[in-house]
Amino acid sequence: MIVTRLDEAQLLQRVADLADLLVDTVADGASVGFLAPLDRRAAMVWWKERAAAVAAGQMAVWAARDGGRTVGTVSLAFADKPNSRHRAELVKLMVHRDARGRGLGRSLLTTAEEAAIGAGITLLHLDTETDSPAERLYGSAGWTRAGVIPDYAASPDGVLRPTTIYYKHI
Repeated sequence: MIVTRLDEAQLLQRVADLADLLVDTVADGASVGFLAPLDRRAAMVWWKERAAAVAAGQMAVWAARDGGRTVGTVSLAFADKPNSRHRAELVKLMVHRDARGRGLGRSLLTTAEEAAIGAGITLLHLDTETDSPAERLYGSAGWTRAGVIPDYAASPDGVLRPTTIYYKHI
């Protein structure tokens, strides 16, 4: 698998592939901000809207490809306030169901962490559904659990679920 950082043009070229990944992730029950069933066109629109943030340097997006298909992604959302430019949020770490169990989630996480260090970021944070498989990944990668917010977001099936906040000094 090849993991590459996407610029605006590359993101727009891969919108359909990224949308398929997002639809698969939501269909599998991952709480990444969408309700099921997620319409592919809506997923494409969401990804297209990220292109401006990538072009402006407000977001970095990486995609993992296997055999010409996007099977994973991760993003960093950079803070825009002068007092918070030392931190970034890790967002939308997704691995296609067909590509799980091969270390791709860990590889994407490491890629984002190393890029953050290179960009002068010293603190990362994220949120994830409490008791989700993602929690095991973040815990084993040295992230610190800051706390749980009950009923924070609806799972893809519409049920309110708690969210766990994590951070990592890098």
